[in-house]
Amino acid sequence: MSSPDSPLVFYVRLQVKPERTQDWLDAVHALIDRMSEEPAFISCDLHRDAHDPTVFTLYERWDEASVQDFLDHQSTDYRAAYDALLPDLLQKPREPQVLELVQSWG
Repeated sequence: MSSPDSPLVFYVRLQVKPERTQDWLDAVHALIDRMSEEPAFISCDLHRDAHDPTVFTLYERWDEASVQDFLDHQSTDYRAAYDALLPDLLQKPREPQVLELVQSWG
């Protein structure tokens, strides 16, 4: 569970079909643009694996007290539309993880 000093953090790994990379990038950019308008949104970073151009990760930070609180706010039309595209765009299901802060430097 996150605390007021520690946001809820998700790390999501996605392996995109090589021929659908641009389609996925277009879809995820549209998703993140909409997500960024949500009140609990803090930030989202999109990374591509340096050794495999089909592997991407999203590092999301949310001002939510718990995963359940986050999930309670995720029933949106734009998320459903994005989720419906994923089977055609990904090589395998996305791999989400919830991260707990152990320590921070900087």
